[in-house]
Amino acid sequence: MSARTKARKRAIDAIFAADIRKTPPLELLDMSKEQMQGHQNQDEIFAYAQILVEGVVEKHGEIDDQIETFSQGWSLDRMPALDKAILRVALWEILFNDEVPDPVAIDEAVEIAKEYSTDDSGSFINGLLARISSTK
Repeated sequence: MSARTKARKRAIDAIFAADIRKTPPLELLDMSKEQMQGHQNQDEIFAYAQILVEGVVEKHGEIDDQIETFSQGWSLDRMPALDKAILRVALWEILFNDEVPDPVAIDEAVEIAKEYSTDDSGSFINGLLARISSTK
């Protein structure tokens, strides 16, 4: 698993937990980083995770507007918290990070959703991200 994939998972964890706990996601990411001190290769992982979390926090309103606009009948309140976190990270990469090709961001999000979320989450996230990506 690549460092970027691990970073995405760390960012999603922080954003998901922040949504549930009503705590700032950067604070949760910092706590996770402290717990992982001494483990190999964590600097690169947490460096990109921090970029992701900071980006999602900064562009939160724009990202959520895109989700609401393109989710076709699904309000943010109806979506599982984990799916929202996955979508927010992927959308930040699609909309605001030119270093990551859209298909890579979409594929990573779908794989994480298939691994950790509901049976329908992968296809829902794939369709939503593909629609948004096609309108850029």
